[in-house]
Amino acid sequence: MKVQLRFFASLREKLRRSEAEWELAEGASVADLWSSLCNSHPDIEPLGPSMSFAVNREYVERDRVLSNDDEVALIPPVSGGV
Repeated sequence: MKVQLRFFASLREKLRRSEAEWELAEGASVADLWSSLCNSHPDIEPLGPSMSFAVNREYVERDRVLSNDDEVALIPPVSGGV
């Protein structure tokens, strides 16, 4: 199956893009997606513990099973402001 990815903040900067299409096995979870991304881009792995995920604009846990054509937003922690 294919899912649409949206990258934000420091993750977007590290990957040098704001979106991608990603192929996964049927029944894959958000955790499986993150593992697959880290295998392709090992430098993003340290962001994992604090990463948030949204599927179709709804925040989800890592055990959420994905479906074909889901949109997954990967949101690292954001700091700043006064």
